[in-house]
Formats: sequence, C-alpha cells, structure tokens
Amino acid sequence: MHQSSLGGFAAPHPTDRLFFAAMPPPEVAERVATLAGGLREPLGLRGRPRPTGHLHVTLHHLGDFAGLPQQRVDGACAAAEGVAVPSFEARFDRVGSFRGRPGKHPFVLLGEEDSTGLTRLYESLGTRLAAAGLARPERGFVPHVTLLYDARTIAPRPIEPLGWTVREFLLIHSLLGRTEYRVLGRWSLPAG
Repeated sequence: MHQSSLGGFAAPHPTDRLFFAAMPPPEVAERVATLAGGLREPLGLRGRPRPTGHLHVTLHHLGDFAGLPQQRVDGACAAAEGVAVPSFEARFDRVGSFRGRPGKHPFVLLGEEDSTGLTRLYESLGTRLAAAGLARPERGFVPHVTLLYDARTIAPRPIEPLGWTVREFLLIHSLLGRTEYRVLGRWSLPAG
C-alpha cells in the first residue's frame, strides 16, 4: 500500500498565469513575426513561431495559479497605478537563444545594450509590486521578445534594428495550454 505525502491530494495543476508586459503595436508585431519565420530555415530551427498577438517583453511574472486569483489581480492593478515612467523607444538589434528546458530553448529578440526605458519601467513597476508584497526584485532583467522555442541554441547575432515607442504596459492573464491571452489592465505612459 502506498500513501501520498499530500494525504491523497495532489497539488492543483496551474491553469492561469499573470504577468505584466510591454507589447508592440500590430504593425511591429507583424514585422517581428516575419523576422522569426524568415530565420527558422537559415538557422535550422524547427520550433513554431509564437502567435503574433502574443509577442511581448515580460516586465514582471506574478505567478502561475490554479484559477485566477482576483485578490492578486486587484493588488497588481493598484500597484501599476503608481508607475510614472514617460513613454520611450524600445529597440532590438540581436537574436539568440537562452538556455531553457532540454529541447525547449527560447529563441529571442534581444534589446540593445542600452535598454534604459524598458529597465526604468521594469524597476519602477517592480518597486511598486514589492511594496505591495506581490513580487520580489529579480536580478538580471534582460529585455527580450520570445520568438519561438527550439531544441537548438543559437549564439547571439545582429539583425537590422527594429522597435517601437512604448506608450503603455499591460497586465496579461494567460490561459495555460490554451494559447489565449486576456488583457486585465492597461496603463498609459505619459509622453516623454
């Protein structure tokens, strides 16, 4: 006879993810998607490109949950209200791979070395989230947009720069396993 260490109850399987993000406007997202598709064959990548509407820079991951935690959503929205970073240009000039799980390495669009606008937004939001007890400060923020996941890893290489003016950031609810994003909040950045 075997007895589970959880008294016969398994931990709930996460179904929902919450994160803050900066998303490119549709015309830029299309250019990014075209870039991802055009690099697959020359680089020997087989992963499927991320859906155009899912391309984003993650600012803060708030967790994975079994069900949507409304109290956490409300707290995150209240924290986001206090962010006062002016709009800025986000520019990306390289692609390359991060180490991920075996067989699933993120192939990403990387920000220019001086990604001060994205870093300021990340830090300002992080300070507010930490004060609300919703996030710990993370080290090593690397602005990037995940293009696809692949078994291969690709060393960083330059691309023709592309970017957009970041005029807002969003709170996203991702339905895990369903490839569906829902925008729960949207905060405008004042003109810089």
